[in-house]
Amino acid sequence: MDDISNISVKKDTTFAMLLSAQKRNYQIWTLDTQDIFFKENKVLGFAKETSVFDNEKYFFSKKEAQEINLFNMDIVLMRKDPPFNMDYIYTTYLLEKVQQNGVLVANNPKALRDFNEKLSILNFPNCITNTIVSANTKEIQNFIDLYQKTILKPLDGMGGEDIFLIENNNKITNKTIDYLTKNGTQLIMAQKFIPEIAQGDKRIIIINGTPIPYALARVPQKGSFKGNIAAGGKGVGVKLNKQDYYLCEQIAPMLKENGLLFVGLDVIGDFITEINITSPTCIRQLDEIYNLNIADDFFDVLEQNLTL
Repeated sequence: MDDISNISVKKDTTFAMLLSAQKRNYQIWTLDTQDIFFKENKVLGFAKETSVFDNEKYFFSKKEAQEINLFNMDIVLMRKDPPFNMDYIYTTYLLEKVQQNGVLVANNPKALRDFNEKLSILNFPNCITNTIVSANTKEIQNFIDLYQKTILKPLDGMGGEDIFLIENNNKITNKTIDYLTKNGTQLIMAQKFIPEIAQGDKRIIIINGTPIPYALARVPQKGSFKGNIAAGGKGVGVKLNKQDYYLCEQIAPMLKENGLLFVGLDVIGDFITEINITSPTCIRQLDEIYNLNIADDFFDVLEQNLTL
């Protein structure tokens, strides 16, 4: 995970998971990707034994780092935030070695490599809005001409970063395309704008293929089209509707088959916009609104998988 000292206790999902683990008497070790290494046919890590407290001022304590053998762990949670770069990918290969030695790794490291959070929606064409993926400026411009109001976004961002709403094709549009595609050398995604964003970008938490029956609708600030909490959106609790359940049912088999035990599905209107598998969040807000403990639900599933 990322440095625990920088998290928001009220919002951080990984912190909620650590609280749940501690409540179940797990010994908790925390480390970052640069702390993991391979030596003498073992995957090791410089990790710190960590305790957590549900207190905003004093919420964790750590002991001195020591070398641990990840093969001796019961569960390894990969909760590193994007960017999804080569360092992240290399780490998944090491975690795959850990998994092969009988340790439960969540989410499945191979699936973390195979399913890009933006591109994986292309596997469900009936569940997404009109979409293209291209680095070709002319192709993207033609798409914008067709739909007039279009969303452009990179394939490796998070938190609403570098996502643009394009309302017509002009010189500013060309500059935006050049910026995102790095002058036609990098693929980006263009999607027909979904006006229902005004009612919120819903984050649906799915645990082992089963959705929590409530979502956090992240409603954009006035004048904005970004619902992301990190981009200033406001979180509002909503019950899942019939279409939400339908979308969850469409992706559930893929999630279960690939060991994606904890997933954040993003839905705007009737469409899936993203399938978050690296470090999906929002459970602290849902817990508070609906008196839930989603991290406990997740650990119930983890412990069921430990016995398989």
